[in-house]
Amino acid sequence: MSIPGFCGSLVEFVFKNTEAIQAKAGRYKSPEENPFFPENLPPSEVPYYPFSKILHPKAALVNINKSIWKMYFDELLPLFATSGDNGNYAQTAASDLLLLQAISRRIHYGKFVAEVKFRESPQDYEPAIRAQDQEALMKLLTFESVEEMVRKRVEKKAMVFGQEVSLDSDERNKTKYKVDPSIAFRLYEQWVIPLTKQVEVEYLLRRLH
Repeated sequence: MSIPGFCGSLVEFVFKNTEAIQAKAGRYKSPEENPFFPENLPPSEVPYYPFSKILHPKAALVNINKSIWKMYFDELLPLFATSGDNGNYAQTAASDLLLLQAISRRIHYGKFVAEVKFRESPQDYEPAIRAQDQEALMKLLTFESVEEMVRKRVEKKAMVFGQEVSLDSDERNKTKYKVDPSIAFRLYEQWVIPLTKQVEVEYLLRRLH
């Protein structure tokens, strides 16, 4: 949905203005946070806080939020959002904001995962990093059994916490879900895990520079 006087959608308008306020409050000083619209964010107005220096200084250059944004609106939302107009524009944009920030934070934790893996076995990663070999790094970072466990755990959580609760005795024995739990499985299988590994690779490529 476009709005008068703004070149873009309502959700972009909400995002840019919210990120500007959060930037003033110091949100993006944290190494765990990555803005979707980093251009021209105002400086923080809160006192400096000495966050632990866990990541390499070039970690700030790794930001794949443009890919996350495209995935969310073009591929994920159509899986469970119905077409139509209920007039809840502000509420919907606010929900998109919270969900996208949560997904982004989860995916960008890949920087920390990559740093831990590198510190555990630098001898395994350094040759691929020096050669800037993305394919070799991806192989080193891939653990199929762990990824399958994560996907199944997420799907199970969606089954437990996404159930519709009914007080009707006839309905209690029929399990209904707000959103199909298989979508949670698919979210991690198709997007969250691959994008997290993309973040890990992009971080490691800069780790020795």
